[in-house]
Amino acid sequence: MKILTIFRFVAFLEGFSYILLLFVGVPIKYLNGDVTIVKALGMPHGMLFIIYLALVIVLYFYHKWFKKHFILISLASVIPFGTFIVEYKLRKLK
Repeated sequence: MKILTIFRFVAFLEGFSYILLLFVGVPIKYLNGDVTIVKALGMPHGMLFIIYLALVIVLYFYHKWFKKHFILISLASVIPFGTFIVEYKLRKLK
């Protein structure tokens, strides 16, 4: 599998886990006082976040588009729905 395909998959999963954490886990934490879901969603999201950033750095050296948009692609991981936009733009490049 090509590294760009892996990156697109990780970008989607990272964005999905972030949305679940923000819009499901955090409200339940503050409404019910139950941190179980935040803990359950937090660890996988953190791992996906680190993998996402590592792949951004690797692809910086191999892909011209990543060099031009390195900062924006990196920041997309902390903006809700940001990784979905990156994944969509990469799909259009093919």
